[in-house]
Amino acid sequence: MPMLSYETTRRTLQTETGTLSYNEAGAGAPLILLHGSGPGVFGWANFSRNLSLFAQHFRTIILDMPGYGGSTPVDGFPVDAGVNATLQLMDKLGIEQTRIIGNSMGGMVGTHFAAKYPHRIDRLCTIGGAGMNIYSPFPSEGVNLLVDFTEQPTRERLIAWLHSMVFDPALITEELIEDRWRRATDPIVLEVSRRMYSRAAIKAIAAGMRTNPSWTHLSAIQCPTLMTWGRDDRVTPLDWSLLPMRLIPKCELHVFYDCGHWAMIERQHEFENIVLAFMQRA
Repeated sequence: MPMLSYETTRRTLQTETGTLSYNEAGAGAPLILLHGSGPGVFGWANFSRNLSLFAQHFRTIILDMPGYGGSTPVDGFPVDAGVNATLQLMDKLGIEQTRIIGNSMGGMVGTHFAAKYPHRIDRLCTIGGAGMNIYSPFPSEGVNLLVDFTEQPTRERLIAWLHSMVFDPALITEELIEDRWRRATDPIVLEVSRRMYSRAAIKAIAAGMRTNPSWTHLSAIQCPTLMTWGRDDRVTPLDWSLLPMRLIPKCELHVFYDCGHWAMIERQHEFENIVLAFMQRA
C-alpha cells in the first residue's frame, strides 16, 4: 500500500449542513473511525497511526465531526451532531452498512448511532467514554482539567489536560503540545468545545444524568459490541464500563493495563490486534 499521509487521504463532501472532512484509504467493507472531543482534536490526530493497518482490510474512513478538523460547525449538542454527520457521510458515499470505532465522544456517537439506526451498523467498538460513572466522581479529573482549559485557555492548562489523557507522560511531546495549542485556540474550536466543557455545560450534564440518564439507549443496540478501556483512564474511569457491559445485549470488554484514555495510541498494536479480530469474526 502507498504511504498514507493526511494530504493524500483527505477528502471533503458537501451536505445540507455544510462541509464534512474525512480521510479515506483501503477497500472492502466500510469501517468508520470517530474521534473524541477536547482541545484541538480531529480525526487524523486520533487515528492516523491506525489507518495503515485497518486500510489493509477495510475501506477505512476517519471522519471529522462537525466543528472539528475541516468540518463545518452546526448548531446543537456535539454528540447529536456527530450522529447526524455519520448518517450524512454514509448516505452521500452510498454506504448502506458499516462498522464503527469510536474514541470517547466518538464512542458516545457510535452507541447512539447504533441504537437509532440498527440496520446501518454491523459491529461497534468503543474506546472509553460510552457509559456512566458508578463509583468515580463526575466530573472526573480529566474532565475538570478540560473545563479549566476551555474556560481560560493557557498553554499550561492544555499540557495539564493532555497529561491526564495518558498513562505514559512520554507520549506528550512538544510537537503534540504545539499542534494541539495551535488548533485548540482557534475561536471556532473553542466555541464547539464550550458546548460540552464549560462549567455551565458540565453542570447541565450532571443534572441530566439524574433526570435523563445517558445510558437508556444502550439496551437498544443490536450489533456485536466491543468496549475497550484503559485501566488507568482518568477521563472516563473504568467503572463507566459497568452499565453498558450489562445493558448492551452482545457486549464484551477488554481492559488494557498501563493505559489511559487513548488506547488506540498508547497500546496501539495490542488494540489493533484485538479490534481487527473482533471486526473480522464470523
